[in-house]
Amino acid sequence: WAHFRLREMAKLERGAPIDWGGFVAFTVFILSLLLALTVAAYGVSEAATIAGLLVLSAAGLSAFVFLERRHPHPLLDLKLLRIREFTGGLLAQMLNAIAFGAVLLLLSLYFQLVLDKKPLEAGLLIIPTDIATLAAGPLSGRLSDKYGHLPFTTTGLALTSLSLFLFSTTDASTPYPLLVVYMMLLGAGLGFFASPNISSIMGSVPPVRRGIASGFRATFFNVGYTISLNLAILITTFTVPYALVTQIIRSGCNGISAADCILFAQGLKTTYLWLAGLNTLAILPSMLRGRRTNAQKPTLSLIVDP
Repeated sequence: WAHFRLREMAKLERGAPIDWGGFVAFTVFILSLLLALTVAAYGVSEAATIAGLLVLSAAGLSAFVFLERRHPHPLLDLKLLRIREFTGGLLAQMLNAIAFGAVLLLLSLYFQLVLDKKPLEAGLLIIPTDIATLAAGPLSGRLSDKYGHLPFTTTGLALTSLSLFLFSTTDASTPYPLLVVYMMLLGAGLGFFASPNISSIMGSVPPVRRGIASGFRATFFNVGYTISLNLAILITTFTVPYALVTQIIRSGCNGISAADCILFAQGLKTTYLWLAGLNTLAILPSMLRGRRTNAQKPTLSLIVDP
């Protein structure tokens, strides 16, 4: 059906060479950053090594920006960042991805290590999150087409922040029905935010640039999501020594003192608070991108060189 019915809305560029320089620079940036976060969390390197990796990451990012601004066919067209709605949506998405990317891992650890559930049980207990996301996503997408994206992206981010804060109050005595409420708030927040935010990002650029815009969006999301996992482990080790974290993950709370198990649960709670703060920051770029009515059409004049 799509092959016969759908048509391209713009003339697409074909035969452009691969931007190998940008590819290498971006790889250096993200690889060095993730390595720095990983070794910092695991405590396997000295501070000088971590600092060196962060400097290398910054150099890779700087080189990437330098190369992309001069390449005739850049990996990511940085001129698109001149569009406020586009940039605001990307920043909000990345902060949201950093905030929620590790949540399923944290919930799984909570159910298995704090509540002593089996892996299959933990997976089944998390299902309410997905149910709420599946219910909220299509609804927010349809309503945002009618009323605009801003009310729904803001509401979604607020619900996500609220749920993360509520998770920070949980412990071994928290009843599961209450956890279901928290998980459904999280799922609803993710669903309300994602669909209108993607629509806003893609609709803010000219049709001829939507392929690049999609690449931008996927890159920012994947970078944020990947950082989230490493960052969550790092934040947890602020409260819990890494050796204790690995011991608890390997053998559960069996053979571990009650005080250490409580300390591990406290580490999870601290991590949730940090993630809630990061997600709350996403509200700012989401709101500052402004509103766009259906009558407003993005044009190439927004991104051409002066």
